[in-house]
Amino acid sequence: MQRQARLLAITEYLRARKTGVTAQQLAEHFGVTMRTIYRDLDTLRDAELPVLAEQGRGGGYALDKHYSLPPVNLSAREAAVLCAIGTHALAMRLVPFPGAMGRALDKIRGALSASAQRELLTLIKQLQFTGVPAHSAAVPVIKAVEEAWFSQRPVEIGYRSSNGEFSRRTVRIEALVMERSVTFLNCVDETIGEKRQFRLDRIESAKV
Repeated sequence: MQRQARLLAITEYLRARKTGVTAQQLAEHFGVTMRTIYRDLDTLRDAELPVLAEQGRGGGYALDKHYSLPPVNLSAREAAVLCAIGTHALAMRLVPFPGAMGRALDKIRGALSASAQRELLTLIKQLQFTGVPAHSAAVPVIKAVEEAWFSQRPVEIGYRSSNGEFSRRTVRIEALVMERSVTFLNCVDETIGEKRQFRLDRIESAKV
């Protein structure tokens, strides 16, 4: 089986199951090595397929049950307002991960009629942004943290503390706390086995 066909087959296999499946079971089912399966799963995640790793009995790899959303019928004005609000949220950094929001807005814009898109542009021009928070992080860091958060995978971060000390840690993100100008990550620091809080803007590097 060619890799592209296998990736599609793995997706449909996970979609059809009501419980998780281990990497070994996937390898046996598709007649490939465990290393190949791990590589395939990483490729599916890179393509933004919500493949989750579930713990406990009946756990394993599974496809997020909410992956296939039912059609939502929005009027042109409703869609335009959502885009305007989403654009405002991005500009004000009200969401820690702009990638998913940006892609969602692009899809909504693409479904708008020409007249609705003109109305959207008028709405956006009438929005004024003041007091935009100054603290942010590099785009590669945000992308890696976003991937780790949505896939519930650990992420290795390079962190600069308030006293200037640099360290590398492997953490698992449990929650996000967004204040007016700072986003905090509540994590389990797997390096020391304790819960820690990190400022997103002090993370200098990140790798899932």
